[in-house]
Amino acid sequence: MENNMRWSAIAAILGTSLSLMAVPAQASESIQGQWYTKGKRAVVTIAPCGQNMCGRLTRFIEQPKNGVSTDVNNPDPALRKRKLVGLPILSGFVPDGKKWRGKIYDPESGKTYRSIVTAGKNGTLSVEGCIAMFCQAQTWTAAK
Repeated sequence: MENNMRWSAIAAILGTSLSLMAVPAQASESIQGQWYTKGKRAVVTIAPCGQNMCGRLTRFIEQPKNGVSTDVNNPDPALRKRKLVGLPILSGFVPDGKKWRGKIYDPESGKTYRSIVTAGKNGTLSVEGCIAMFCQAQTWTAAK
């Protein structure tokens, strides 16, 4: 009798864990890789950084319009001499359903925005920068 109770408890535990595993998860598509920004002006490399995903400006295809290669618009004077190449512009991205949520830094304005990144079909990323409820999106394409 005691063995039956033990097996019933094991079956109940296994049944519970199996039923939890059977629930389909809406996993986020990977955003890792190298991506051309809008207009193929630059390449951003997205990779894990700790438990999150982050992106760094890897190289320019088209040099900045003002010819400046440092983070001159940063609100922190101590950071204004940082080189743009290697600059972290995506930070703290975590999966949320089919989207990734984190922050995006715009070196042209020196501002950081709440951001949502979604992997699309055909090697694209939808990259949004948001202020309150208003978001502006760009489509980035896979760099080859």
